[in-house]
Order: sequence, then C-alpha cells, then structure tokens
Amino acid sequence: MHYRSWSFTHVGTVRDHNEDALVDRPEIGLFGVADGAGGHDSGEVASALLRENLQAIPAGLGPAEMVGRVRRAITDAHAALLDEARRRGPGTVIASTIVVLLLHGDHFACLWAGDSRLYLFGDGRLQQLSRDHSLVQEMVDAGILRPEDAEGHPRANIITRAVGANDEPLEVDKVTGHVQPGDRFLLCSDGLFKALAETAVAEVLADPAPGGSPAERLIEAALARRASDNVTAVVVEALAAPDGGPDPGPDT
Repeated sequence: MHYRSWSFTHVGTVRDHNEDALVDRPEIGLFGVADGAGGHDSGEVASALLRENLQAIPAGLGPAEMVGRVRRAITDAHAALLDEARRRGPGTVIASTIVVLLLHGDHFACLWAGDSRLYLFGDGRLQQLSRDHSLVQEMVDAGILRPEDAEGHPRANIITRAVGANDEPLEVDKVTGHVQPGDRFLLCSDGLFKALAETAVAEVLADPAPGGSPAERLIEAALARRASDNVTAVVVEALAAPDGGPDPGPDT
C-alpha cells in the first residue's frame, strides 16, 4: 500500500485572515489539520505551533513510536500555549483543535482533540471516524438534540476540548483500523463540514478522475455555499503496489 495526497486551505468568504493550518507529509504517512479556536486570542499562533511540531517529527519511525511522537507534539504544544497565555495575562486563551491521520502499510490511526474531523470514504460509503468534542455532540449523545439539527444549532461553534484551552491535562482521543486500496480519507476543519452536506462531500470523494485536486474541489464547493469560516481539507488516497511489486513510495 502507498498513498497520494492533496491539500488546500482558504480564508473563506467572511473572515480576513486564516487561523487554520495543515500538515501533508505522504512520505512518512503523516497528515493533520489544526483550526485556531474562534473567538480566542491568536488562534493562528496555536494552529501554527501544532503544524511546526508535527512537521518536526522525523522519518524512519515505527508505527508505535510515530503515535508516541504525535502525542508528544500535541501535548508539548498544549503546555507551550498555556505558558504563552499566562505570559500575556489573565483571561487570555490561545487554543486550537487538531486532527491527525497516521498511515503505515494497511493500517491507520487517528488522534484528535476538538471538532476538526476525519472521514473515510470506502465501498461507496462516507463515514465520520472522529467524534466531535463539542457541546452539540454532547447534546446529541444525551438524546436532547437530533443529529440532523446539530450543524444548524446556535451553539454549534462551542467546543469542549482543544489544545491550549485550559489548565487540565489534555486528553487526545484515538481510533485505529485497516485500509483498503481505493479508500480515501478526508481531514477537515469545521468550516468545510458546516458548509457542505455529507452527500456533497461523498460526491467529490467518489470521483476517481485523475485531473485536479479533490481537496481544492471540496473547498471550491464550500466557497460556492458562502463558507463563513476558514476552510481546510487534506485528502489521502490508498493505492496498492502494482502487481504485488515493491512499494513505489509516496505520490503527491
């Protein structure tokens, strides 16, 4: 199995600066999206620090060591952002969501905190692999809000967990699974999935056309729907090595 990827980010149609950041490293199977928490101070500082920490992870690590290094990159960012917030003064919050995808052979691992998401499109079906750390998700889990009403809820922007958000130790969730040839993963910030219905996302990910970037097509579709937030997408496709031969390496 090897992988090719596409990535794109855009400020959106309303905001004047982009607080999203992305990581696209197919050569080591490492991908990520960070979204500076809206309404706080310097969200772009938080997302950029996460990007820098993930970019600094070296090649040549085994799967378990890679997961450990990603966890450390996130928790180190959490501690650094809390220190910077204290330095700036009382009431300062510098925070970001994060979702990371790790690929090794035919296995994947996803780590996340916040409401940036990982989707998998395979066998003609789109499924959300991450679970939002958000107020509306808690309301859905409690049975007081229908899932179809969550995106349009007036408190849909309130997240319950993020890197740098509070002094408590950060809990990073994780899911793992197997990858099949032809599977496509999507990492995205909430600006994308709040603008695009899952049916529209699936339509783009289902298109095997080699020309163009599915990440750019997703963002173009979100902008056509007047995306009010920054929008970021990283799409990763699993490809089998030809005829059982040697893995030809990453394709970008």
